[in-house]
Amino acid sequence: MIDVRRGDDRYEGGDPAAGITSRHAFSFGSFYDPDNLRFGPVLACNEETLAPGAGFDEHPHSHTEIVTWVVEGELTHQDSTGEKGLVRPGDVQRLSAGSGARHVERNDGTEPLRFVQMWLAPLTAGGEPSYEVVEGVPDSAPYELPAAGAVLHVRRPGAGERVPVPAAERVYLHVVRGDLRLDGAELGPGDSVRITGEEGLVVTAGSPGEVLIWELPA
Repeated sequence: MIDVRRGDDRYEGGDPAAGITSRHAFSFGSFYDPDNLRFGPVLACNEETLAPGAGFDEHPHSHTEIVTWVVEGELTHQDSTGEKGLVRPGDVQRLSAGSGARHVERNDGTEPLRFVQMWLAPLTAGGEPSYEVVEGVPDSAPYELPAAGAVLHVRRPGAGERVPVPAAERVYLHVVRGDLRLDGAELGPGDSVRITGEEGLVVTAGSPGEVLIWELPA
């Protein structure tokens, strides 16, 4: 099964007056849709834009694996594990909230900040919170998220290049940039695909692109 979800159909959130624009792929916050709560362990896939000086004040999370991919700008992060730093384009940031963690996310730079943040449910709830940033993730190095039984593949195909889709029971695909094609469907920035029980699929890039592909457990 191949379920294409368009970026234009995302729920609009955030606080534009405060310089925060959010677009949610799943039921989130005040936007409740009982038919769109999750896909496997994926609970959220949010496109966030923060104006210079804008951000999310300290807030709590628990029992969630939070993975962030910066598209443009620099994300300032600080959390209750004692970690503080900058996350830049090409870096993968993970906060495992465990039994409870708090964090702050801000754009302390002079340019707009855009990032994609994905929440996944862990296989086992609770535990100690933890944090890491992997800098400059290359195409050939999948990022493993054992706590959720998932693997993130970051692919940046050039025009005409083909990217095999993992033959997992479930795959979640999010287009960051570029014009792509999957099984006859044209995909653009913000579009996503929920794939169940498919093999032999290939993404073809019509222009240089960037795509996040989650290989998910059954």
